[in-house]
This record gives sequence, structure tokens and C-alpha cells, in this order.
Amino acid sequence: MNLLEVRNLVKHYPGVVAVDGISFSIGPGICFGLLGPNGAGKTTAIEIIEGILPPTSGDILYKGGQRTAEFREEVGIQLQTTAVFEFLSVRETLETFRKLYRNPMPMAELIRLCHLEDILERYNNKISGGQKQRLMLAMALANDPELVFLDEPTTGLDPQARRYLWNIVRQIKAKGKTVVLTTHNMDEAQMLCDEIIIIDVGKIIAQGSPSDLLKSYCSGVTITLPIESFPELPEKIFRDGTSGCGKWKRLESQGCYEFQTADINNCLDLLLKAGTDLSQMSVRSQNLEDLFLQLTGRKLRD
Repeated sequence: MNLLEVRNLVKHYPGVVAVDGISFSIGPGICFGLLGPNGAGKTTAIEIIEGILPPTSGDILYKGGQRTAEFREEVGIQLQTTAVFEFLSVRETLETFRKLYRNPMPMAELIRLCHLEDILERYNNKISGGQKQRLMLAMALANDPELVFLDEPTTGLDPQARRYLWNIVRQIKAKGKTVVLTTHNMDEAQMLCDEIIIIDVGKIIAQGSPSDLLKSYCSGVTITLPIESFPELPEKIFRDGTSGCGKWKRLESQGCYEFQTADINNCLDLLLKAGTDLSQMSVRSQNLEDLFLQLTGRKLRD
């Protein structure tokens, strides 16, 4: 049985359809990712599922039935931004949140899981950004939830702090808990998520495991070369925009050409025959960022 099921969810605001009839289900014990550009509707959808906003129409089922008081006891939510009492200590904050629930996670386990041992006696206004994010996560886990919502939990963190938090998410999942992750970090989604949906203009435009989606939409590799590496324009090397090196484009702002090809050997052969300087070439496999941009476009969203 699915832990959570969303059926034909719709949310209207005056003159705007923020969520337009989306449906999906989430099985137990997985990390489920919601991706989408700014204004796509994913945050609205999540806030409806969490019970923060009412839907215009549609159904949300938890363990096969309507959400009840049990849902609130068994769900943990880490919002993108949360205010805490500055002059409470980390320990006092956790103790306060644990008292809000009937069956809280043991304090020692909560501290260990979120790696808070060294900052327990510090006031909340005296901890770093990474430490605060771990505290926010601990607050979301205070009730020992079965289902955990994480809304962009690593925004603003440095690479070390971000990977530290990723490891905590893996530990949460290893405990059999289900994680719903909203993120703009494609590496994060690819590393943590068992299944993802991509939402744009209020609709689901792609759904599946990261590996399955990449196979469907983004096979092959990406080759990047500086513009000055080419003795003549790629248009002359490849005759048209798709032959030889698959799809390619000039990225003026980055000063390079980017090629996407399923036949790297043929592509390199053509480049070499044309006298292209490959000394500054970079080659990487297609990833979720390529998929995301292919499906949602490169235009900046406000």
C-alpha cells in the first residue's frame, strides 16, 4: 500500500492555476523528490499535502484514507525558513518540540542522528548556517515521524555542510522513514531520490527514477569546449546543427560550445579532423540538470 496518494490535485488563485490536476503516489521507505522551476507550483502542492493550504479540489490519502489527527502526529516538516527563539539553547529548543507530541523520538537518538552533540548548550543565535539546518531537521524529526517533508534543506550551505546533511537524510531513510524532498539542487536530487516528479506550470511533465528519466531523455555525454578552440565555426564542421555531434549550442555567456552526443568517438573524430584544440575539453555524463533544462527550458524564472 502507498503511504501517500495525491489524486487530481488543483489549486486556483485569482487569475492563476497554481496546481493543475496532478496525481502521484509515494511508497513507504523511499526518498521522493519534487523538482521544478520557480513558480512551477511545487511549493503550493507540497503545502496542500502538508495541510498548510486547502486545495481547490482533489484528494490526498494517507495510508489509504483521509488525513486525520494521526497524520499530523506522524508527519515531520522542515520548512525552507523557520524562526526559532534566539535565546533558547539548542537543547531547550529540542525539548520544547518533543513535548508537543505523544510519542517523541528519544532525545539521545535525535541528538545523535542530527549530529548536535557539540552545540547543545549554545543559543540558537550563536550557531552556524549548517548547524541551524541540522537543528531544523531535528525539530522536524522530534515526533519520530513516518513521513518527513524537507523543503530545500541545503539552500545556502557550503559543499561540506550540504553533504553532511545528505548523509543524515540517508540515515533517516535507512530507518524506514519516507522522505519528500523539494530541491533546486539537481545533484542533491540525483544522489538522494529513488523517484522524482518534475512540475512546470502546475502540471507533472516527467516522473520516474533518476536513472530511468535520464535513459529516456538524456542519453550520451556532454562535451564542452571554449569558443577559441575552433579553427572554424561548428556549422562548417558538422554541416548542420545535429549531425556528427548530436545536439550542440553556443553558450555565449560561458564562452564555450556545448555538445550532447550518444557517439563520443565519432564526435571526437570529426573535431580532430577539423583541427579543433581539445586541450581544454571537458566530458561528463548527462545528469539531472541537463534533463531539467531540456524539459523546462533555460529562460530565467522569477
